[in-house]
Amino acid sequence: MDSLSERATLMRESLQKSQTITDNVISILGSFNSRLSALETTMRPTQIRTHSIRKAHENINKTLKTAKIILEQFDLSRQAEVKILKGPHDDLESYLEALDQLRNSNYYFSSKKSFRNSDVVVNHANSLLVKAISKLQDEFKQLLTSYSKPIQPDCLFDCLPNSLCPASRSPVDQGDSGGKVASINHSEHHKNDLENSIYTTPTLIPPSILPLLHDLAQQMVQAGHQQQLSRIYRETRSSILEDSLQLMGVEKLSKDDVQNMEWEVLAAKIVKWVHFIRIAVKLLFTAERNICDQIFKGFDSLSDQCFAEVTANSVSVLFSFAEVMAKSTRTPEKLFVLLDMYEIMRELHSEIEALFKGKACTKTREYALGLIKQLAQTVQETFGDFEKAVEKDASKTIVLDGTIHPLTTYVINHVKFLLDYQSTLQQLFEEFEKGDEINSQLSSVTMRIMQALQTNLHGKSKQYQDPALTHLFLMNNIHYMVRSVQRSKARDLLGDDWVQRHRRIVQQHANQYRRNGWRKILQSLSIQALTSSRGGSASVVGADIGNSSGVSRALVKERFKTFNMQFEELHQRQSQWTVLDIELRENLRLAVAEVLLPAYRSFLRRFGPMVENGKNLQKYVKYTAEDLERMLDEFFEGKNLSEPRL
Repeated sequence: MDSLSERATLMRESLQKSQTITDNVISILGSFNSRLSALETTMRPTQIRTHSIRKAHENINKTLKTAKIILEQFDLSRQAEVKILKGPHDDLESYLEALDQLRNSNYYFSSKKSFRNSDVVVNHANSLLVKAISKLQDEFKQLLTSYSKPIQPDCLFDCLPNSLCPASRSPVDQGDSGGKVASINHSEHHKNDLENSIYTTPTLIPPSILPLLHDLAQQMVQAGHQQQLSRIYRETRSSILEDSLQLMGVEKLSKDDVQNMEWEVLAAKIVKWVHFIRIAVKLLFTAERNICDQIFKGFDSLSDQCFAEVTANSVSVLFSFAEVMAKSTRTPEKLFVLLDMYEIMRELHSEIEALFKGKACTKTREYALGLIKQLAQTVQETFGDFEKAVEKDASKTIVLDGTIHPLTTYVINHVKFLLDYQSTLQQLFEEFEKGDEINSQLSSVTMRIMQALQTNLHGKSKQYQDPALTHLFLMNNIHYMVRSVQRSKARDLLGDDWVQRHRRIVQQHANQYRRNGWRKILQSLSIQALTSSRGGSASVVGADIGNSSGVSRALVKERFKTFNMQFEELHQRQSQWTVLDIELRENLRLAVAEVLLPAYRSFLRRFGPMVENGKNLQKYVKYTAEDLERMLDEFFEGKNLSEPRL
């Protein structure tokens, strides 16, 4: 217990000491608090001054940075100004960079209106920009002009496929010494070759120059100088394009020029025009569109506008010639050249639509389409005129030998040439007809032309006084028509029925020729006619010894003399007549021989003995049957009157 008491006493003393220490610490801390409050009160003004100094420093730094930026912009502007005043000719790329920098600086100062003298800086920059764009315009014009040269014809011909590139290095033959006009190949094989042909687009401006022109154009557009750019491009490129066409031989012809021109000259110009329009669209206009799109890349409407303006005069010159032809006086010989024009315009129509795209080219597209329709209308009207002209042809030309009339040859050749355009004609009739009516329309036109020819030939056949020659003439001409149809595409249009029907007509005229030409001479060989003409003179009949027929020798002699005279007359006349077709000629001779020779042999066998014993036998029996057969082989050879008879 004592020990515990002692320990408790010690603990009590320790607690008291601890309390005393705690009270002392609290007293000290309280003293510190009052001191800190006094110190804080003392330091507050210093803290406020320090914060102000810090803020001022930050503001100074910001001002210095802004000033640095302004100074840098001024410096860049001065550098850009030096390059711009120097001009773009030596280093276009640096010049364009300087222009961009000047534009950026100008934008910077324009947005800092609070800066002192910013208006002065902006006005100076704007003035410099105007000068810079003016220099760019000059550079664009100089660069475009320097590299824009007319394309020589030889270079264009090198871009054509082999099937269209003539050895003479001219787009068409100039014609031979006989004045023949060069024609256009319309075979299906040739057309397929053209469809698969590869054209090489000519280089109008070096590819390395196009990006520079594009950059210059872009700067001018951004500066709002689009109209000036368009004017420069139009004035430069349009004249170059026109010069390229003129070097080939393209010329502007008025309606009076066409009307007063000789047909051979005009036809040659039309053939050339077909080549010119193909070269223009597939080579020149295509190349022009390519460079236009590259220079004005990113500005489609501007590209369309510039292309339309550059090609306007050239298109007008080319299209106006076709328009004048479509409106000129319609004549049959113009039908084929009008078809050539229609054909090439239809062939190029899709390419014209693709090249002349956009709103700015609307007039050109409408011009081309209207021209196609106008040519189609004129061709159809010329068809009608040709049909009427054939039927009413009043030429007084008489083929004395009964052979093929020039009108027949002309019309048949006309029809055969027309059928070389069969696919083109089907396209043309699509302008007016639809569906199955197209082929029937072409067939109907061809048939009407052939019928008009027959009608006219029947009228011309009445000019002959000899009925036999009338039928020989019709036989020759209709046979020529049939053979020509059989050997051409016309057979598919007219049909086998037409061929068979007209073969029968040929045979009918051959039969009529034989009846009219040989009826009289066959009557002189008629035994029945001879015996019935002896009359009732018994004393005369009795004087002829050995004559069982009761016909007088004098009458027989007269008949032989009549036959000889008639046959010689027929031989002299009909050996001057002509049957050109060998097979038809041989068949006609055979048909005559089949009726003449048996009749002559029979007459000679029965009545020949009555004159054989008399004097001057050769005076009456001049020919054997073999002589007649040999002389028949001389018929229809078209011999001259001056030639002696064999």
